[in-house]
Amino acid sequence: MKHSAQGAAGTGTAAGRVRADAAAEAVRIPLQPGVADVARDRVRGAGEPDGAARGEHTHSEPPAPGPSVSGASAPRPRALVQRSSVRGQILDALRAALVTGELRPGEVYSAPVLGERFGVSATPVREAMQQLALEGAVEVVPNRGFRVVERGDRELAELAEVRALIEAPVWLRLARTVPAERWAELRPLAEATVRAASSGCPATYAEADRAFHRAVLALTGNEQLVRIAGDVHRRAQWPPAGSPSVRGRADLVADAHEHTALLDALIAGDPDVVRALVGEHFRGAP
Repeated sequence: MKHSAQGAAGTGTAAGRVRADAAAEAVRIPLQPGVADVARDRVRGAGEPDGAARGEHTHSEPPAPGPSVSGASAPRPRALVQRSSVRGQILDALRAALVTGELRPGEVYSAPVLGERFGVSATPVREAMQQLALEGAVEVVPNRGFRVVERGDRELAELAEVRALIEAPVWLRLARTVPAERWAELRPLAEATVRAASSGCPATYAEADRAFHRAVLALTGNEQLVRIAGDVHRRAQWPPAGSPSVRGRADLVADAHEHTALLDALIAGDPDVVRALVGEHFRGAP
């Protein structure tokens, strides 16, 4: 885990800070942000130093993540959000951009440039990037911004192994203790992963996949297990350097159908089939 610290210049006058807070409160960003749903309404008069003043270069860097080619052209409804929620929505959008490869491994991105692309000030972008640094997705480059970490096939294989060690035994234990009606309640989440996989969007599937696995692990009542397994799962979904995504649409669909097959076996109470499907599912992780 890498800890980050971002240098900054002065924060300006008190009046400038008041204007910055007011502008940030009024920023409009999508209700359901993602790679295809970035903020468009520029924040005017925010009173925050630009990238040069903060020691961040704002030129000669790759384009910030923009609308996905798979997204709809019509704009989605927008709603005013409070300043406290801007960081979270930007974080969600950046996580999606990591999964799709729009934030490219090895490239450096500055908070001011990303802020311009999302239509917000640099502050919530910088805060979101610092969270990603804590998660190991990016690393701080002094006076420049944040570099997306390059990961190879070996690291992804290690993460898949860790996921299998954590989750597979839990699934098998739950198969012996959870009644069929509880498993049936997870059917909508499993079917959601199939629809998400059919869309062909890695970010859409990644979110649905995590939601299904999180719901299964939540049956244990162990919050720490859910949190740790979720963190490993998210890391396993980041693509390796030089690849737009870990798997193509066909692989995503096959993985999603394993969810529904597992539920069928769990509801039927067939331990041999459950054991075989769990082994197969986690061999193909993430």
